Amino acid sequence: MHAPEPEPPADPTPPGTGAPVPQHPINERVGALVEVLLCSGLPTQLVIGQLLAIAGFPPFTADGTPQAGPLFALALIDSAVMVALIAALLRAQGERLGALLVGRRPIGREVLLGILIVPLLFIGVGAIVLLIRRVLPSLHNVPANPFERFMRTPREAGMFAVIAIIAGGLREEVQRAFLLQRFSRYLGGPIVGLIVVSVGFGAGHYLQGWDAAIATGLLGLTWGILFLRRGSAVLPIVSHAGYNAAQVVQALAVRSLVP
Repeated sequence: MHAPEPEPPADPTPPGTGAPVPQHPINERVGALVEVLLCSGLPTQLVIGQLLAIAGFPPFTADGTPQAGPLFALALIDSAVMVALIAALLRAQGERLGALLVGRRPIGREVLLGILIVPLLFIGVGAIVLLIRRVLPSLHNVPANPFERFMRTPREAGMFAVIAIIAGGLREEVQRAFLLQRFSRYLGGPIVGLIVVSVGFGAGHYLQGWDAAIATGLLGLTWGILFLRRGSAVLPIVSHAGYNAAQVVQALAVRSLVP
């Protein structure tokens, strides 16, 4: 009787290990590319936004002005769809969403670290924006953040904070972790993934101005590096959620000081 052979590891080259990217068959790479495009955020948001518009709740007016209620609905629905889609794609490959997000690090320590770096991120982004506006003032093409109109009262700010935490801290980091994993395994490696995902993340915030888009792209790059280095999305999720909440508090505080 022969002893049973040990099963191979589920992921011999996890993201961020520095191991060479294995050469997968072309069909697997094409499949990964399709998954990346599906989970880029654009297809789901376009479909959901169009369905809301057909139902009489367009997230944006004809001139591109965001509308609070429909935009909040779009963010929540898209978050649920995106997380469910990623979980389904992982399950189809015999993987689990929890394993991708949590990794092997203690959750409590990752949560604590995520909270502790929020002030550093907040200060860093502020410094980058000020530097861009000083060196390249033409990139400050949006005088005021268009989303500040949704934070005129503490109640509105609280609602916006919930959306920012769910659609930003949770959905965007689940999305980032999945995309970086697919790039790391099938599409050129983690560096390529970091560049593509970070540029896309920044470009997705162009409504706030190109200076904010650049700073946001660098912020996304930071969260991507943290995920790849630590093999866990817990720290990026917590710090992203905390950063978004801090932005809402800042906007509400500034508004309260304006007569």
